[in-house]
Amino acid sequence: MKRNFTQKVSFGEKVGYSLGDAAANLVFQMMVMFQLKFYTDVFGLDGTVAGSILMIGSVSSILVDPTIGLLSDRTKSRWGKFRPWILWTALPFCVFYILAYYNPGIEDKAMVAVYATISYVLLMAAYSSNNTPYTSLGGVMTSDIKERTSITTIRFIAVTIAQFVVQGLTLPMVNRFGHDNAQHGWLCTIAIFACVAIVFFIIAFSVSRERIQPPPRQEMSIKEDIKSTISDIPWSALFLLTFALFITLAMWSSAMSFYFQYNVDQKSLFDFLRVFKLVDSIEDSYAVGFSFFNVVAAVVQFLGVILLSRYLANKYGKKKVFIVCLTLTAFFTFLFYLPSPTDVGLLFVLNIMKSLSYAPTIPLLWAMIADVADHIEYENYRRATGFCFAGITVALKVGLGLGGAVAGVIISAFGYQPGSVSIQNESAMEGIRLVSSIVPALLFCVGIAALYLYPITKEYNENMQAELAARRRNADKEDTLS
Repeated sequence: MKRNFTQKVSFGEKVGYSLGDAAANLVFQMMVMFQLKFYTDVFGLDGTVAGSILMIGSVSSILVDPTIGLLSDRTKSRWGKFRPWILWTALPFCVFYILAYYNPGIEDKAMVAVYATISYVLLMAAYSSNNTPYTSLGGVMTSDIKERTSITTIRFIAVTIAQFVVQGLTLPMVNRFGHDNAQHGWLCTIAIFACVAIVFFIIAFSVSRERIQPPPRQEMSIKEDIKSTISDIPWSALFLLTFALFITLAMWSSAMSFYFQYNVDQKSLFDFLRVFKLVDSIEDSYAVGFSFFNVVAAVVQFLGVILLSRYLANKYGKKKVFIVCLTLTAFFTFLFYLPSPTDVGLLFVLNIMKSLSYAPTIPLLWAMIADVADHIEYENYRRATGFCFAGITVALKVGLGLGGAVAGVIISAFGYQPGSVSIQNESAMEGIRLVSSIVPALLFCVGIAALYLYPITKEYNENMQAELAARRRNADKEDTLS
């Protein structure tokens, strides 16, 4: 069968594909920003227990993600290898999303913890079954370097919009739907997000196409797929980078909701928000202020992705851009330790600088993983796109769970009191400040070190793609002659 060497992707297909990640981020951003606080302040669980639930759910991905990766690599359908998984998993993914934020009237805290664990593990399994094939699909839509960067840029514009929605609207929606019943408010909010996600998944499935196929004479071998992937140095470097990034992002994002509620002086926050005519009552300062803080970050990241990411990557290469931008991100994260409770303006300035520094890196990680899938084919003459992406998503999921777990353990160790306590002691406040600044900044440095181990520069990638394109043309000629 003659393979399609036309590697251009239409704008409509790029946008449609990006909606799949927008849908996934209506879930993912909720887990990063609010899952830990939901478990402590709505379910009433201790921070260590809540963190342990997040860790258990993420560790379960160690088995689920590689299995899904291997299965999707071997899927044969009229829609391709990866596209059908997006359709098949859309409904269960969104059902488990709702269940993870619903308490069916359980009073006993031990049973609440059991329910939360089961529902979160199911949510993570559904997330893996949907998102591993989805991200793998991005690696086979084109081999053109610039087109691949364009796809990931548009994809993460959609992600940033989803981030804007979740981080900016969740707490106001919970308050509006819940009134005095926070549990009901959360359930209504999550149900709305879940319905939108199903529609987006269906669109992503419908418009996307797979253009890159494994070498035509490649034999199916799970052993060889695993061996060629985990022995690949660029893959190992990205595994470490992803692990460090998502520990850090989960920790910082989880901690900032606590930071805003307890470390920021509410009167100063109220005065700051009144300048923008955003709040009328000091009681609304936390919900509105934290939402505004996240909206500002999302807008800055949105502009950074659009204006900087593609331009910088095409000019300097993904690796160089990632190193510089992540170093700046670590620096501005560290500085979050310094503002006093009344320095609300400084807090927003640091947020803008951190978001602008991190923005260009957002699309690059997934484009680099697609490059690694090509590198594995380049070195081993075999392609295992699903397993390659699955391994990286394991690092993401475990990092996500570990970041939330470590944040929960640290704030509990420093004396954080869960529930509706309005004031925390000084020790708890120090723990919240540490996991909002110094600890995540140090973990970002681990990601920077991993990038120095990553060997695929701009020049290397161009040469590799030229060689792979030549191989595919030769293979197509041989198939035609035979």
